[in-house]
Amino acid sequence: MRRSSPSGSAPKSASSPVPAPEEPAERRDGERSEPSRSEAGSSGAPAASTQVHPRPTRRSFTADFKLRVLQEIDGCRAPGEIGAVLRREGLYSGHLSKWREQRRRGALAGLAARPRGPKAPSVEPKELAGLRRENERLRRQLEKANLCLEIQKKTSELLGIPLNPPSSDGSGS
Repeated sequence: MRRSSPSGSAPKSASSPVPAPEEPAERRDGERSEPSRSEAGSSGAPAASTQVHPRPTRRSFTADFKLRVLQEIDGCRAPGEIGAVLRREGLYSGHLSKWREQRRRGALAGLAARPRGPKAPSVEPKELAGLRRENERLRRQLEKANLCLEIQKKTSELLGIPLNPPSSDGSGS
């Protein structure tokens, strides 16, 4: 629907400095002229999923599997055979390089799976440190006890009190 000028005639686009705005298409019931606040920030893409996905686990291969694949790869002669084996097994060429190096260093021992990450500290150094602390504490306690005994000896000498009175029967009690 076009707006008409007050005089009833259509506006002249050539003489009018500002073109007349176009009338928006008819709205449906309940449709807003501005997007809602929740729609304003979105780019039309679906909202990100809030579902927590489990972390993928790293694949590990047994030494027997590695040797079997390496033997099969070593037997490949025709062009494309190695790629076919890699695709079939779901492997990358980097696996082969690493496994060949491990095999060169020590056959099955080199191909055995090893735990990743830093090595756990052994219990011995912790236990040893604890025992040394306890030993030092006991040594200080012994020095205090010996000092107390020395003081008792000197006090008894000054006062003339014998520390071990002679027993009359010689039995010691």
